[in-house]
Amino acid sequence: MTGLRKIPLIEVGERGAPAILENAEHRAGAERLIAAGRRMLTPPGLHVMEHFSRRWAERGQSPYLDDVRAACGQLPVGGWFMNMSYEWGCTTGVAEDPGARGMRMLRTLDWPFHGMGREIVVARHESAHGPWYNVTWPGHVGALTVMAPGRFAAAINQAPLRRRPWRPLPVDWLSNRVDVWQSRALPPAHLLRQVCETCPDFRSAKQMLCDTELALPVFLTLAGAETGDGCMIERLETEAYVHDAPAAVANHWIAAQRLGNPRGHDSTGRLDAMKAHCRIAPQRAAEMDWLVPPVLNPDTRLAVMANPATGQLAVQGWEKDGPATEIFHHEEAA
Repeated sequence: MTGLRKIPLIEVGERGAPAILENAEHRAGAERLIAAGRRMLTPPGLHVMEHFSRRWAERGQSPYLDDVRAACGQLPVGGWFMNMSYEWGCTTGVAEDPGARGMRMLRTLDWPFHGMGREIVVARHESAHGPWYNVTWPGHVGALTVMAPGRFAAAINQAPLRRRPWRPLPVDWLSNRVDVWQSRALPPAHLLRQVCETCPDFRSAKQMLCDTELALPVFLTLAGAETGDGCMIERLETEAYVHDAPAAVANHWIAAQRLGNPRGHDSTGRLDAMKAHCRIAPQRAAEMDWLVPPVLNPDTRLAVMANPATGQLAVQGWEKDGPATEIFHHEEAA
């Protein structure tokens, strides 16, 4: 693994995500990600998305708006878009840990965004209910993949692009964006951060994830610290469909029958593979032996294993050409 970047562990405390940018190296990482977005979208495209992302955020009711402002105030154009973008694929599963007590969450995030795998950081936050770890990127205020020792681990998967019959895909994409930009409800990544800061256990986290109105549909995976406490939640803006563990999800609907285009590579194949990994997982809980195709694919940028019962967290960044970081191993007893 020589030559691969080491994922840093950053002590954030109660200061929030903008504290990560106080370090010049991490701020440079955020600027590199924004530069990659500028190349992918073109400068005019990025300015348009930045404008509408900021308008959406400032019209909403997120308790983290000041954090987004503080982070974006330290970054070039693109920070608002980075915080409000939900265009990636993921594969996530939750089941009993075969090598330790409690439940284990396995998770990948896929996005054809150059540099994301290399810029991953792990931020350790403090809350009234204990510490929690956010597997994230500098400049990102919300939470997509988390582990709170003794409480729960959780991850967000993007739901399919909502389709209308007989309408071209570009028109439906724009219509979906307009629907989101008109909503004043919480973005999913801000809800998950709020859950980490306010929920003492699996049951309260599950209730909050099921009941809180959201700005857009999303899939949520939740692993508790007690054996049997795990679920996947298909969320519409005001409805929830719960699948008890063992459970897995990729980027297509399962129970909530809605028209939609799955995200990412081979969503059905990734789901079947993750279900198999949950049934016959390796005995060493901190290893990445489960990270094989099709769960691993050219767009994979992040792989995570988390067990909240043991406090184990394993993280690795990937790029199109292979691993971008060493495997980050950490354990914190509850």
